[in-house]
Amino acid sequence: MGASLPPNPYNEHAWIVGEPEIGEGTWIGAFTVIDGSGGLVIGRGCDISSGVQIYTHSSARRCVSGRQFPEVERMPVRIGDRVFIGAGAIVNMGVEIGDEAVVGAGAVVTGDVPPRTVVAGVPARVVATVDLSDPSRPTFPPA
Repeated sequence: MGASLPPNPYNEHAWIVGEPEIGEGTWIGAFTVIDGSGGLVIGRGCDISSGVQIYTHSSARRCVSGRQFPEVERMPVRIGDRVFIGAGAIVNMGVEIGDEAVVGAGAVVTGDVPPRTVVAGVPARVVATVDLSDPSRPTFPPA
């Protein structure tokens, strides 16, 4: 018999470990990895799309050192309110994403993202800003 996912109130197909603090109204899609082992805060009203991976740890240094570096590194991640993270994006440990930011699908976030900023790519780079002044305009103007 195969292993089952730990139960969580967000999505039966999401892997949520540790004790992340997740704000009211946040939606988490299927096939996500939400690693709260190093400290994770996700704000209110966020959408975490399917396949997103959020990591608060890394075993890379331990692995490549042949275990001479014996510890798994951990750093907290903070995601602000009303943040959209697109399908398949990866958020690495130690990152802070500001309120009302957008992370494009497939992006790899290795550094902080300011509020109301759109990032995309590998590694994620600023590609636009979020402009909420005209609600009829669905696009983001260039940064």
